[in-house]
Amino acid sequence: MKQLIRLLKNASAREWTAAGIALVLIIAQVWLDLKLPDYMNEIAMYLQSPQDQIRNIMISGAKMLGLTLASAATAVVVGYIAARIAASLSARIRGRVFSSVMAFGAGEMNNFSANSLITRTTNDVTQVQMIVAMGLQVIIKAPILAVWAIIKISAKNWQWTALTGGCIILLVAVIAMIMRYAIPRFKKMQSLTDNINRIVRENLSGLRVVRAYNAEKYEQERFSEANLAVTKNSLQAHLAMQFFNPTMRIVISMLMLGIYWIGAYIIQAAPLNMSVFDPALLANKESAEYLTMMGQIVLEKQQLFADMLVFSSYAMQILMAFMMLAMIFVMAPRMIVSVTRINEVLGTVPAVKTGSAVPPEDAPKGEVEFRGVSFKYPDAEDYVLHDISFTAKRGQTIAFIGSTGSGKSTLINLIPRFYDATEGQILVDGLPIREWDIKQLRARVGFVAQRAFLFSGSIAENISYGGEGDAIPELLAEAAKIAQAKEFTDELPEGFDAPVSQDGTNFSGGQRQRLSIARAVYKKPEVLIFDDSFSALDFKTDAALRRALGESLADTTKLIVAQRIG
Repeated sequence: MKQLIRLLKNASAREWTAAGIALVLIIAQVWLDLKLPDYMNEIAMYLQSPQDQIRNIMISGAKMLGLTLASAATAVVVGYIAARIAASLSARIRGRVFSSVMAFGAGEMNNFSANSLITRTTNDVTQVQMIVAMGLQVIIKAPILAVWAIIKISAKNWQWTALTGGCIILLVAVIAMIMRYAIPRFKKMQSLTDNINRIVRENLSGLRVVRAYNAEKYEQERFSEANLAVTKNSLQAHLAMQFFNPTMRIVISMLMLGIYWIGAYIIQAAPLNMSVFDPALLANKESAEYLTMMGQIVLEKQQLFADMLVFSSYAMQILMAFMMLAMIFVMAPRMIVSVTRINEVLGTVPAVKTGSAVPPEDAPKGEVEFRGVSFKYPDAEDYVLHDISFTAKRGQTIAFIGSTGSGKSTLINLIPRFYDATEGQILVDGLPIREWDIKQLRARVGFVAQRAFLFSGSIAENISYGGEGDAIPELLAEAAKIAQAKEFTDELPEGFDAPVSQDGTNFSGGQRQRLSIARAVYKKPEVLIFDDSFSALDFKTDAALRRALGESLADTTKLIVAQRIG
């Protein structure tokens, strides 16, 4: 609950105002619901009154109908407000989770798997939305209704009150036992959902590999195992919850039966003070005094009957309040887990923090300097890089060549601050990168990753992704020409408007790599980093690309991780 409160604290003033209006309407709705039994009492009394009996009953019935319609209208308004608040809150939570993930560095991303982050952004937020929407209607209404109804019936009759209290205790005990069994299984549900999302995502991403190795049967068995685990856990959890409805029906039936049985006994025994009447009065059954006395006795029995009807109505209201709370208890375990998982993302502080400085205009442009840089990954024992020092001047091309796992990619990932160096200092344009405004730093660095990744959209949108504003046709053509991508974009009927599927799967590996290079070139960076970005190119295209880079980007510092020494 603390985690949910932390999320609710971020609600806007408008949402708090709407919640306050909903609270007032809920109190009004409870008052309307609890006013109905009073008119039931009047109708029961009118049954023994021959004068204007039908007229009085119709008037009381009309009042009850009006209260019912007003209560229904109030419930509709409260439901609408609750839905709006819950939807607004969930949208803001999703936005905050997405913004937090976008601020994560590589170290933070290693702590959360992609499938888990997807589940936290979608399924977990939906759980919170459902509990907030129901909470405004149920969590607030049920306690008010229960307490108010208990206060109204507590003075009626101690036998009925004791019976109602016993039924409530029995119901709470059953709910507690069910929850004790179900909560651990609901908590396990989210991790199992993460696992099944992971398997589905891996199969969709690696579909070609699965088919190439005829591993469809293995993957099907793997998915079936994860699916069965979710099914069994869900079945166990919901099977326990199925005991609630029959238990609720039994308790309600027992309460109603007990109220009427006790009521019949009390009505039969009334009045208890018959012995105080004069025997002579009791013997003369035709006297006016006797008839008056019997009228009083009938009136007392009638009042007891009316009290029994009113009490049974209030008792039903109390049990319904507890039943509504039980519905929340069913959803609460998954909600608690979901809120905890969301707060894990929101509470993660990125290790890479932005500075605020920008180099002066007279600073050396495109200069990169490493001063005694060493690095080891979080929680790792050994250093990947040891005491690296070099300076790349503006316009120079520096290649990093080494065996697999020697730390080439790690070294260049330190420049745009995907990680921060463990020891030593890195300077760009003469300013330590820790002091840079991180957006300004990355705006001056062009980066081509080892794995060419394209976004769904068009070629123009992908190439201009690193720029500002709309794509400029001249710059698109220039970037594509330098990256040797123009030769195939010109052959497409749509040209730069040709569609790109998710991850660029409608292009070959070499075409994706050239489009990724064009994206980095388009922004005209001061420093251009290639992380083994020519591996899918043939020798001719590779040579033409390097020649174009040297001619068109002569003033750009180029740092290249390569396998080809030439």
